Amino acid sequence: MDKYLKVIADSFTGYANYLWYEMTHPSWHNYFYYLIAVSLLVLVLEVAVPWRKNQPLLRKGFWQDTFYMFFNFFLFSLVAYNAISNVFVELFKDFLAMFGVTNLVAIQVNSWAGWQQFLLMFVLADFIQWGIHVMLHRVNWMWQFHKVHHSVEEMGFAAHLRFHPMETIIYKGILYVPLTMIGFGIKDFFLLHAFTILIGHLNHANIRWNYGLLKYIFNNPHMHIWHHAKHLPQQHPYGMNFGISLSIWDYLFGTAYVPHSGKDIPLGFDEVEQYPETFLGQLKEPFTKK
Repeated sequence: MDKYLKVIADSFTGYANYLWYEMTHPSWHNYFYYLIAVSLLVLVLEVAVPWRKNQPLLRKGFWQDTFYMFFNFFLFSLVAYNAISNVFVELFKDFLAMFGVTNLVAIQVNSWAGWQQFLLMFVLADFIQWGIHVMLHRVNWMWQFHKVHHSVEEMGFAAHLRFHPMETIIYKGILYVPLTMIGFGIKDFFLLHAFTILIGHLNHANIRWNYGLLKYIFNNPHMHIWHHAKHLPQQHPYGMNFGISLSIWDYLFGTAYVPHSGKDIPLGFDEVEQYPETFLGQLKEPFTKK
Protein backbone atom coordinates (compact mmCIF):
# COMPACT_ATOMS: atom_id res chain seq x y z
CA MET A 1 0.00 0.00 0.00
CA ASP A 2 2.84 2.41 0.83
CA LYS A 3 4.14 1.90 -2.70
CA TYR A 4 0.87 3.08 -4.26
CA LEU A 5 0.49 6.00 -1.86
CA LYS A 6 3.94 7.13 -2.89
CA VAL A 7 2.96 6.81 -6.56
CA ILE A 8 -0.07 9.07 -5.89
CA ALA A 9 2.01 11.65 -4.00
CA ASP A 10 4.73 11.68 -6.67
CA SER A 11 2.07 12.02 -9.39
CA PHE A 12 0.61 15.14 -7.79
CA THR A 13 3.92 16.86 -7.16
CA GLY A 14 5.43 15.78 -10.47
CA TYR A 15 2.50 17.00 -12.56
CA ALA A 16 2.16 20.22 -10.56
CA ASN A 17 5.82 21.00 -11.25
CA TYR A 18 5.37 20.11 -14.93
CA LEU A 19 2.30 22.34 -15.31
CA TRP A 20 3.96 25.26 -13.55
CA TYR A 21 7.01 24.88 -15.82
CA GLU A 22 4.76 24.83 -18.91
CA MET A 23 3.02 28.05 -17.85
CA THR A 24 6.22 29.90 -16.95
CA HIS A 25 8.41 28.79 -19.88
CA PRO A 26 6.71 29.62 -23.20
CA SER A 27 8.18 27.80 -26.19
CA TRP A 28 7.10 26.15 -29.42
CA HIS A 29 7.36 22.79 -27.67
CA ASN A 30 4.81 23.67 -24.99
CA TYR A 31 1.31 22.14 -24.74
CA PHE A 32 -0.16 24.96 -22.66
CA TYR A 33 0.74 27.74 -25.08
CA TYR A 34 0.19 25.53 -28.12
CA LEU A 35 -3.43 25.02 -27.02
CA ILE A 36 -3.83 28.79 -26.70
CA ALA A 37 -2.15 29.45 -30.08
CA VAL A 38 -4.11 26.85 -32.05
CA SER A 39 -7.36 28.01 -30.42
CA LEU A 40 -6.68 31.61 -31.45
CA LEU A 41 -5.75 30.46 -34.97
CA VAL A 42 -9.01 28.55 -35.47
CA LEU A 43 -10.98 31.38 -33.84
CA VAL A 44 -9.54 33.74 -36.47
CA LEU A 45 -10.68 31.31 -39.19
CA GLU A 46 -14.18 31.27 -37.69
CA VAL A 47 -14.21 35.09 -37.88
CA ALA A 48 -12.72 35.26 -41.39
CA VAL A 49 -14.71 32.46 -43.09
CA PRO A 50 -17.70 31.57 -40.90
CA TRP A 51 -19.98 28.79 -42.17
CA ARG A 52 -23.00 29.76 -40.08
CA LYS A 53 -22.83 33.53 -40.50
CA ASN A 54 -25.79 34.16 -38.20
CA GLN A 55 -24.17 32.28 -35.30
CA PRO A 56 -22.62 34.61 -32.70
CA LEU A 57 -18.85 34.41 -32.34
CA LEU A 58 -19.32 34.00 -28.59
CA ARG A 59 -21.92 31.32 -29.17
CA LYS A 60 -23.97 29.54 -26.54
CA GLY A 61 -21.60 27.59 -24.31
CA PHE A 62 -18.41 29.30 -25.60
CA TRP A 63 -16.97 30.23 -22.21
CA GLN A 64 -17.96 26.93 -20.65
CA ASP A 65 -16.26 25.06 -23.50
CA THR A 66 -13.15 27.21 -23.03
CA PHE A 67 -13.06 26.18 -19.36
CA TYR A 68 -13.53 22.52 -20.37
CA MET A 69 -10.52 22.84 -22.72
CA PHE A 70 -8.12 23.76 -19.96
CA PHE A 71 -9.76 21.60 -17.31
CA ASN A 72 -9.66 18.43 -19.40
CA PHE A 73 -6.26 19.09 -20.95
CA PHE A 74 -4.43 20.20 -17.80
CA LEU A 75 -6.35 20.54 -14.51
CA PHE A 76 -7.96 17.09 -14.48
CA SER A 77 -4.52 15.51 -14.77
CA LEU A 78 -3.46 17.48 -11.69
CA VAL A 79 -6.64 16.74 -9.73
CA ALA A 80 -6.96 13.03 -10.45
CA TYR A 81 -6.00 11.48 -13.79
CA ASN A 82 -2.23 11.39 -13.41
CA ALA A 83 -2.45 9.69 -10.02
CA ILE A 84 -5.16 7.24 -11.19
CA SER A 85 -3.28 6.27 -14.35
CA ASN A 86 0.07 5.83 -12.59
CA VAL A 87 -1.50 3.62 -9.92
CA PHE A 88 -3.25 1.60 -12.64
CA VAL A 89 0.06 1.08 -14.46
CA GLU A 90 1.75 -0.13 -11.27
CA LEU A 91 -1.16 -2.46 -10.43
CA PHE A 92 -1.14 -3.83 -13.97
CA LYS A 93 2.61 -4.47 -13.85
CA ASP A 94 2.32 -6.14 -10.44
CA PHE A 95 -0.55 -8.30 -11.70
CA LEU A 96 1.49 -9.49 -14.69
CA ALA A 97 4.50 -10.11 -12.47
CA MET A 98 2.41 -12.64 -10.53
CA PHE A 99 2.46 -14.76 -13.70
CA GLY A 100 6.11 -14.11 -14.45
CA VAL A 101 5.42 -11.51 -17.15
CA THR A 102 7.83 -8.60 -16.86
CA ASN A 103 7.74 -7.30 -20.41
CA LEU A 104 4.49 -6.72 -22.27
CA VAL A 105 6.14 -5.72 -25.54
CA ALA A 106 5.19 -8.19 -28.29
CA ILE A 107 6.29 -6.25 -31.38
CA GLN A 108 9.46 -4.17 -31.64
CA VAL A 109 9.45 -1.26 -34.10
CA ASN A 110 12.13 0.89 -32.47
CA SER A 111 14.45 0.21 -35.40
CA TRP A 112 11.99 1.81 -37.84
CA ALA A 113 12.45 5.35 -39.07
CA GLY A 114 10.88 7.96 -36.80
CA TRP A 115 8.19 8.94 -39.33
CA GLN A 116 7.21 5.27 -39.76
CA GLN A 117 6.78 4.85 -36.00
CA PHE A 118 4.74 8.04 -35.80
CA LEU A 119 2.53 6.90 -38.67
CA LEU A 120 1.93 3.48 -37.11
CA MET A 121 1.10 4.97 -33.71
CA PHE A 122 -1.19 7.61 -35.24
CA VAL A 123 -3.17 5.15 -37.39
CA LEU A 124 -3.37 2.43 -34.72
CA ALA A 125 -4.39 4.83 -31.93
CA ASP A 126 -6.96 6.52 -34.17
CA PHE A 127 -8.52 3.18 -35.13
CA ILE A 128 -8.76 2.08 -31.48
CA GLN A 129 -10.28 5.43 -30.53
CA TRP A 130 -12.78 5.10 -33.37
CA GLY A 131 -13.89 1.78 -31.84
CA ILE A 132 -14.09 3.32 -28.36
CA HIS A 133 -16.14 6.18 -29.77
CA VAL A 134 -18.61 3.70 -31.26
CA MET A 135 -18.89 2.06 -27.82
CA LEU A 136 -19.54 5.44 -26.20
CA HIS A 137 -22.66 5.70 -28.35
CA ARG A 138 -23.85 2.10 -28.08
CA VAL A 139 -23.17 1.20 -24.43
CA ASN A 140 -25.64 3.07 -22.26
CA TRP A 141 -23.45 3.79 -19.22
CA MET A 142 -20.72 5.10 -21.53
CA TRP A 143 -23.24 7.21 -23.43
CA GLN A 144 -24.28 8.92 -20.17
CA PHE A 145 -20.74 10.31 -19.92
CA HIS A 146 -20.45 11.06 -23.64
CA LYS A 147 -23.68 13.09 -23.57
CA VAL A 148 -21.69 15.95 -22.07
CA HIS A 149 -19.87 16.35 -25.39
CA HIS A 150 -23.12 16.11 -27.33
CA SER A 151 -24.85 18.73 -25.20
CA VAL A 152 -23.32 21.35 -27.52
CA GLU A 153 -26.14 23.13 -29.36
CA GLU A 154 -24.05 25.67 -31.30
CA MET A 155 -20.84 24.33 -32.79
CA GLY A 156 -17.46 26.01 -32.45
CA PHE A 157 -13.82 24.98 -32.09
CA ALA A 158 -13.86 24.99 -28.27
CA ALA A 159 -16.52 22.25 -28.27
CA HIS A 160 -13.69 19.87 -29.22
CA LEU A 161 -12.59 19.47 -25.60
CA ARG A 162 -15.99 19.69 -23.93
CA PHE A 163 -16.27 16.17 -22.55
CA HIS A 164 -16.70 14.45 -19.22
CA PRO A 165 -13.30 13.69 -17.62
CA MET A 166 -14.35 10.04 -17.32
CA GLU A 167 -13.89 9.87 -21.10
CA THR A 168 -10.17 10.46 -20.60
CA ILE A 169 -10.01 7.45 -18.29
CA ILE A 170 -12.03 5.29 -20.71
CA TYR A 171 -10.04 6.25 -23.82
CA LYS A 172 -6.57 6.09 -22.28
CA GLY A 173 -7.36 3.03 -20.17
CA ILE A 174 -8.30 1.02 -23.26
CA LEU A 175 -5.46 2.46 -25.36
CA TYR A 176 -2.80 1.62 -22.79
CA VAL A 177 -2.52 -2.15 -23.33
CA PRO A 178 -2.33 -2.36 -27.17
CA LEU A 179 0.08 0.56 -27.46
CA THR A 180 2.26 -0.82 -24.66
CA MET A 181 2.55 -4.11 -26.55
CA ILE A 182 4.42 -2.31 -29.34
CA GLY A 183 8.00 -1.31 -28.61
CA PHE A 184 8.17 2.22 -29.97
CA GLY A 185 11.54 3.95 -29.89
CA ILE A 186 10.23 7.52 -30.02
CA LYS A 187 9.96 9.46 -26.78
CA ASP A 188 8.69 12.87 -27.90
CA PHE A 189 5.05 12.86 -29.00
CA PHE A 190 4.50 16.62 -29.22
CA LEU A 191 4.03 16.76 -33.01
CA LEU A 192 1.59 13.85 -32.93
CA HIS A 193 -0.53 15.43 -30.19
CA ALA A 194 -0.28 18.86 -31.83
CA PHE A 195 -1.67 17.49 -35.10
CA THR A 196 -4.59 15.68 -33.45
CA ILE A 197 -5.50 18.79 -31.44
CA LEU A 198 -5.51 20.89 -34.62
CA ILE A 199 -7.70 18.37 -36.47
CA GLY A 200 -10.09 18.16 -33.51
CA HIS A 201 -10.40 21.95 -33.27
CA LEU A 202 -11.07 22.21 -37.02
CA ASN A 203 -13.66 19.39 -36.91
CA HIS A 204 -15.75 21.38 -34.44
CA ALA A 205 -15.09 24.83 -35.90
CA ASN A 206 -17.69 27.02 -37.57
CA ILE A 207 -16.07 26.59 -40.99
CA ARG A 208 -17.20 24.56 -43.98
CA TRP A 209 -13.98 22.85 -45.09
CA ASN A 210 -14.14 19.23 -46.21
CA TYR A 211 -10.59 18.97 -47.73
CA GLY A 212 -11.80 17.77 -51.14
CA LEU A 213 -10.79 14.19 -51.90
CA LEU A 214 -8.91 14.08 -48.58
CA LYS A 215 -12.29 14.00 -46.85
CA TYR A 216 -12.22 10.23 -47.36
CA ILE A 217 -9.11 10.08 -45.19
CA PHE A 218 -9.39 12.94 -42.69
CA ASN A 219 -12.34 13.88 -40.53
CA ASN A 220 -13.57 17.40 -41.31
CA PRO A 221 -16.11 20.03 -40.17
CA HIS A 222 -18.50 19.22 -43.01
CA MET A 223 -18.61 15.58 -41.89
CA HIS A 224 -18.38 16.00 -38.14
CA ILE A 225 -21.37 18.35 -37.89
CA TRP A 226 -23.52 15.30 -38.72
CA HIS A 227 -22.01 13.39 -35.81
CA HIS A 228 -23.59 16.02 -33.54
CA ALA A 229 -26.99 15.93 -35.28
CA LYS A 230 -29.89 15.99 -32.84
CA HIS A 231 -32.11 13.83 -35.05
CA LEU A 232 -30.49 10.59 -36.15
CA PRO A 233 -31.42 8.81 -39.40
CA GLN A 234 -33.18 5.44 -39.21
CA GLN A 235 -30.17 3.60 -40.63
CA HIS A 236 -27.87 5.02 -37.92
CA PRO A 237 -29.86 4.90 -34.68
CA TYR A 238 -26.70 5.10 -32.52
CA GLY A 239 -25.00 7.83 -34.53
CA MET A 240 -22.55 8.11 -37.40
CA ASN A 241 -19.20 9.64 -38.40
CA PHE A 242 -17.29 8.39 -35.35
CA GLY A 243 -13.82 9.21 -36.70
CA ILE A 244 -11.47 11.14 -34.42
CA SER A 245 -8.78 12.39 -36.82
CA LEU A 246 -9.39 9.95 -39.68
CA SER A 247 -12.68 9.49 -41.53
CA ILE A 248 -11.49 6.39 -43.40
CA TRP A 249 -12.80 4.02 -40.69
CA ASP A 250 -16.35 5.31 -41.15
CA TYR A 251 -16.17 4.78 -44.90
CA LEU A 252 -14.69 1.31 -44.44
CA PHE A 253 -17.22 0.15 -41.84
CA GLY A 254 -20.35 1.84 -43.20
CA THR A 255 -20.84 4.49 -40.50
CA ALA A 256 -20.19 7.49 -42.78
CA TYR A 257 -23.21 9.74 -43.36
CA VAL A 258 -23.09 13.14 -45.08
CA PRO A 259 -26.39 13.55 -46.99
CA HIS A 260 -25.99 17.32 -47.51
CA SER A 261 -24.13 20.28 -46.04
CA GLY A 262 -25.67 20.06 -42.57
CA LYS A 263 -25.07 23.76 -42.09
CA ASP A 264 -28.18 24.51 -40.04
CA ILE A 265 -29.19 21.13 -38.64
CA PRO A 266 -30.24 21.06 -34.95
CA LEU A 267 -27.49 19.73 -32.68
CA GLY A 268 -27.59 17.74 -29.45
CA PHE A 269 -29.92 14.88 -28.51
CA ASP A 270 -33.53 14.37 -27.46
CA GLU A 271 -34.43 16.68 -24.58
CA VAL A 272 -31.01 18.38 -24.65
CA GLU A 273 -32.87 21.50 -23.52
CA GLN A 274 -33.39 19.85 -20.11
CA TYR A 275 -29.75 18.76 -19.78
CA PRO A 276 -27.78 20.55 -17.00
CA GLU A 277 -26.05 23.67 -18.29
CA THR A 278 -23.51 24.13 -15.48
CA PHE A 279 -20.12 22.45 -15.37
CA LEU A 280 -20.75 20.76 -12.02
CA GLY A 281 -24.25 19.72 -13.10
CA GLN A 282 -22.84 18.03 -16.19
CA LEU A 283 -20.13 16.26 -14.18
CA LYS A 284 -22.73 14.83 -11.79
CA GLU A 285 -25.42 13.98 -14.37
CA PRO A 286 -24.03 10.58 -15.55
CA PHE A 287 -23.90 9.34 -11.97
CA THR A 288 -27.60 10.13 -11.42
CA LYS A 289 -28.77 7.89 -14.27
CA LYS A 290 -29.49 4.19 -13.83
